[in-house]
Amino acid sequence: MSQCPFANLLDPDTYANGMPYDSLKEIRQAGPIVRMDDPLTGVPYWVVTRRDDLDSISKNPALFSSAARSAFPMEYEQDMVDGIHSNTIINMDPPIHQKVRRIVSNAFTPKRVESYEPAFRQHARRIVDAVTSRGECEFVEEVAAELPLIAILELLGVPLEDRKKFFDWTNTMIFADDPDMSTSELEGQMASLEVIQYAMNLAAQHRVEPMDNITGALLDAELNGEPISEDLFGWMFILILVGGNESTRTVIAQGMRLLMEHPEQLQYLVDNPDKIANACEEILRYNTAFISMRRTAMEDVELGGQHIKKDDKVLLHYHTVNHDENVFGDDAMDFDVTRAERLPDLYNQLRSFGIGQHFCIGTHLARLELRIMFEEIIPRLRNPQFKDEPKFVRSFFVNAMKEMNITFDPVSADADAA
Repeated sequence: MSQCPFANLLDPDTYANGMPYDSLKEIRQAGPIVRMDDPLTGVPYWVVTRRDDLDSISKNPALFSSAARSAFPMEYEQDMVDGIHSNTIINMDPPIHQKVRRIVSNAFTPKRVESYEPAFRQHARRIVDAVTSRGECEFVEEVAAELPLIAILELLGVPLEDRKKFFDWTNTMIFADDPDMSTSELEGQMASLEVIQYAMNLAAQHRVEPMDNITGALLDAELNGEPISEDLFGWMFILILVGGNESTRTVIAQGMRLLMEHPEQLQYLVDNPDKIANACEEILRYNTAFISMRRTAMEDVELGGQHIKKDDKVLLHYHTVNHDENVFGDDAMDFDVTRAERLPDLYNQLRSFGIGQHFCIGTHLARLELRIMFEEIIPRLRNPQFKDEPKFVRSFFVNAMKEMNITFDPVSADADAA
């Protein structure tokens, strides 16, 4: 086999300095589905670069399975896939997937999410209040991480005084490839066990004093006429925690970076705050939180001019698809907060939340948090500047930022409110 001419999209070092936009464009230009080598694992894969093919794969779980080898793009031993991963909804195929999804879906309906706005708005104002008078902050942890973490912990019934524990546990579980975030894969596994033990303690509390939240819904649910297992409850708890926390934190941090790198667009939103919701769609498109997911071909199939064989690994690369020129135009590589004004259906065109049976259940929650945070940040953190170079997490799975120190014009909270 000749050596693959492209950067390995499953090498954490490929993303050490942020998203490799130019490399991704080269791969996209090579074809809708491109065969890639992975020298780190020895497992080659097909990367999907165009939206139509991603949609086709995502909507056909019988042909492209999430369960066979897990939906996560990493390589795992099969006993881990069959034992641990099978207990997370993201790694399920029909019909069990729909049954589990229904258990938690009521907490994330548009009507229910809309009811969260007053409380989220109060939290967001407090978060921004805490930094405005200082004129500087570490944006990722002090601002971007706070509301998504508070929101999901409240929905899970976790006391907010424990949020630092969950912030650290989340980082350790998700960022095991980055030595600054987690020292080893074992440490990530230990953090998972800590979260599961915490969830089991909540379960014990629920038996004494029932909770009306997502945790209570999981614990009271039945699957095929039986209560859900402890394993399923524990791993569902982790998935909801991570999916509802890390992803939105990432988009808020990356969105702020993009606005600071394009000050004229930031000023446009200062002058036109009614356009912030539209701008959030472009932020979601340009730097989607989860970079890629995996599917496994269940039989030989022709797709995108390629012959994909049974058991082949297929990589759904959402960031690449969100820059598909066939969908978003010749300027798809440009960041433009007015794109939704030119492309009114942008909301439905991007694939930051996936599509098909695994379309993100927390989509409405994420969009609400994103809009509220930027409605509070943009008018109040004036003239933001980078204090030093932003630092990115070394990960091929989550498009996260490690640290972003910024300065801005200091304003007292009282003066800001006035």
